[in-house]
Formats: sequence, structure tokens, C-alpha cells
Amino acid sequence: MSLPLVALLGGCDMVVLNPSGDVARQQGDLILWSTGLMLLIIVPVMVLIVLFAWRYRASNKDAEYKPDWDHSIMLELVIWSAPLLIIIALGALTWTSTHLLDPYRPLSRISADQPIKPNTKPLQVQVVSLDWKWLFIYPEQGVATVNELVVPVGREVEFRLTSSSVMNAFYVPAMAGMIYTMAGMETKLHAVLNKPGQFQGMSSNYSGAGFSQMRFITHSVDDAGFARWVSETKTSKTPLDAATYLKLEKPSEKVPPMHFGSIEKGLFDRIVQMCPDPKRPCDSHMGHGMSHGGQPGVNNRAAQPGEPEGALFKENEEKHGGEHQSHPTGPAEGTRDPGSPANRNMTQLLRPRTPGASAADRA
Repeated sequence: MSLPLVALLGGCDMVVLNPSGDVARQQGDLILWSTGLMLLIIVPVMVLIVLFAWRYRASNKDAEYKPDWDHSIMLELVIWSAPLLIIIALGALTWTSTHLLDPYRPLSRISADQPIKPNTKPLQVQVVSLDWKWLFIYPEQGVATVNELVVPVGREVEFRLTSSSVMNAFYVPAMAGMIYTMAGMETKLHAVLNKPGQFQGMSSNYSGAGFSQMRFITHSVDDAGFARWVSETKTSKTPLDAATYLKLEKPSEKVPPMHFGSIEKGLFDRIVQMCPDPKRPCDSHMGHGMSHGGQPGVNNRAAQPGEPEGALFKENEEKHGGEHQSHPTGPAEGTRDPGSPANRNMTQLLRPRTPGASAADRA
């Protein structure tokens, strides 16, 4: 009765081990090689357990019995040398692959038999994880989408990623491994899709109530299809400006694909700096000694006027705990009302402090 179930498994597509992108394929091969090397020890050990149990069973009177045996040089060599060689092989494989498949590293090839041509520029896509949807900005094409990613087949894609609030993880299993997105920070991922088709994309890091619906479709199309899609997207009369982004930033679930025919210049950089609202000035220290959350780092220099004194410049009696940036300004919403929508979010996000800004102004 179990044979039909085994036959049904033949129709499953193990996308992680059968991907459509060269980076994901190399990562899948790394899994197979690592598993194979470990099985060199696991399989013999499992077989020997069965053989030893059978050969030295109590009823087998022909088995040699040596109650005083305690050492064998040959056995020690096998026990220690085989695992050591496997660990060395795994270490070399892991070290090499870690550097070759570094997500920040530009690709050197499109596929095993197709190197990247010199002076070929990758397609840049800016990614923002929102609650609970994905925003994709194409700065060169001047368009943007929500929950729809379109890339040309056989062309390197350079992703620049950030988050509007809590940490997420961008993951298209058919294209490459996952990469985290964090508020106030930017991560990068280089990848390529070698086959046309539609592939599932998702968030692989829990980020709140709408996490399970935080999915999108990745379309891999030829160059003509990509140009046609850009042209069609440009016909949308909805622009992606600061006002539109601030509406998108609000939590929402099961959001259908959206298209924006134009984008506001520099919007992604302001999102990274956590100051997308043009009414709130961005910190002038961003990129120069910036600490997480967009605060200027003053622990390695004297504080400027209007800045808090760095911990390294304080006496021991002056050091004490301070209010966390995202600490609620008052009683947290939902504390007394379990059914409050506020309980569906994982954090309360406050804007970075600017000189002279009050807590109410940052809320």
C-alpha cells in the first residue's frame, strides 16, 4: 500500500536541489557534497553496528572471545584518521564555497559554461521588506512593484536590501540562498536565473502576524519580455514617492501585486537611513561612524554640540542605562486589550533621534 505513495513523490520538485539559478545550483551541490562526505562515516558505522550485533551475539559460540582486549593500533588509526580526513575535506570545501558564494561578491559566471562578459553591468534591484509585503524598486528603469519581481533570464542581478521595521529574510530558493534585511542597514545579494519561468519567493524569517502571506512570484523572462514589462509598468499613473511609501509602510496582509510607473529619486537611500518622510531631515552623520538604527557613533570621538557623550568619554559613575530608540513613549497599545491590532506587530518603530527632536515628534 505504501508503493503508490512512493510513486507520488516522483512528482515533487525539490527546488533547493534542482534550482534554476547558477548560484542556487552551486549551493545545492555543496549540500550534496557535504552530505556525501559525512555518509562516508555514517554508512559504515551503521553497517558495522548490525554486523557486530550479529557476529557477537550470545548464541554464536564460534565468535572469538577476548575479555582482556583493550587496544589495537590498526583500529585506532582507522577510528581517528578517517574522520580527520573527512573533517579536513569538509573544512576546505566550506572555506572555498563560503568565499566563492559570498552574497556580496559579484558573479564571475552566468553558468558553468558561460562566464560573464567584461564590462557587463548587472541589473540593480532595490528591495524593501515591509509589514507584510515586498517592495521592489528598479532605479535604472524608473519603475517599482509590490509583491512582483521580474528579472531577465541569464543576466546577473544585484540586489540591495533593507527593511522598514523588523528583520526579515529575502529568499527565492530557485535563484540563491536567503539574505537578511534589517532596518537602518543595507545588505547585498548577487544572483542569476538561468531558465525562464515563474518561481516562488518568500520571507524566511518570522516577522509577525502576516508573515505566512509574505510571498511573491519571481518572473524570469527574456530580454524582450523584460523590456515589454518595463514599458507596460511605466503606463501606471501611480508614482512611488515618499507619500505613497509611507502608506505602503503601514501593516497589511495578502497584498496583491502593485505597479508604480515612476519613482522618487533617492527614496531607497532615505529608507535605509530611516527618514523616508521628507518632513524629517536625515541624519548628516549617516555613513560616517553610523551605529545601528541611524544614530551617530560618538564612542570613538568627542561628542559634537547637541550629541550625547560617548561611553568611552564618561566616568564610571556617569554610565547608566538609557531609553531604547524603539521604547514606547507611553503605555504600549494592546497591553490591556488582547484583541488590539497593535498586538499583530512585533515592534513599535520610532524614527531616529535628531538634534532637538522630542519623543512625541519621533512617534
